[in-house]
Amino acid sequence: MVAAVVVLAALGAVLLFTRPWSDNDEPLTLYGNVDIREVDLSFRVDGRVAEVLVDEGDAVTAGQVLARLDAEPLQTELAEAQANTDAQRAQLDLLREGNRREDIAQAEAAVAERRAALANAQGDVDRLESLRGTGAVADRRIEDAVNQRNEAAARLRSAQHALAEQRAGTRRQEIAQAASNVDRANATADRIRIRVADTVLRAPSDGTILTRAIERGANISSGATAFTEALARPVWARVFVDAPNLGLVAPGTIVNITTDAAPGKVYKGRVGYVSPTAEFTPKSVETEALRTDLVYRARVIVLDPDSRLRQGMPITVRLASGARAVED
Repeated sequence: MVAAVVVLAALGAVLLFTRPWSDNDEPLTLYGNVDIREVDLSFRVDGRVAEVLVDEGDAVTAGQVLARLDAEPLQTELAEAQANTDAQRAQLDLLREGNRREDIAQAEAAVAERRAALANAQGDVDRLESLRGTGAVADRRIEDAVNQRNEAAARLRSAQHALAEQRAGTRRQEIAQAASNVDRANATADRIRIRVADTVLRAPSDGTILTRAIERGANISSGATAFTEALARPVWARVFVDAPNLGLVAPGTIVNITTDAAPGKVYKGRVGYVSPTAEFTPKSVETEALRTDLVYRARVIVLDPDSRLRQGMPITVRLASGARAVED
């Protein structure tokens, strides 16, 4: 008998906790606050502020220009870098073209001239050698003639090497080095070009300017906050769920959101994230349970936000009747 009672009790518990949520059930109500993401906007380069085009409270769209720095110093650097790039490219083209016919002809003429000079020097040596031992010529004069003949031979070999280089053209290594110089000059110009573009500050997405920290004519450092923007999307709500109701708040569940500021307005939302760990309810959140209860933080994505939702605003979240998790 006791065993039958235990089985019935267990079966009743399973039915109690696994029964589907019907439309007649009281909808689960959660409490939390609006969480709007903010971003600090800054320039990536130093400079003097030339234009400030928005002010606090202005609505902005993605890509809209917010402010500009004086780009003239960077424009000058860019022009210099571009000129260097053009010079390096011209040098590369010259090497790829090879040597001109005129240069080769000049090298051939130099070889012919030095060959003739060697022949004359050799003739002097032969003539003086024929007089050696006769007393008609000193040995020192013969030695000088031999040295002049050797110098003429060395000059001829040098001219022949120069001619061979002219005929062979530019070496592959020289062309590769010149190409690397062009790439390096291009990279320098591209880097300066990026810095020029960075003198224009644009809104990263739709939103509202919360703070403005710059004025025209002021010098500003890179990374210093110029504006703070509240992003129009995404708009989230942070709510907290106690353990008994955790199974009703699955990611993807559709919910209704209301605020005290607009009692008649109902926003649609979707549960996007439920924390896997428990925490104590924050003191700023009003719930019907005790503040010391352990709860799980959940993030609700507002599907149709408008300007009436403000950062930190208290909200009430109710699961829509018959709500179920939906896929994105």
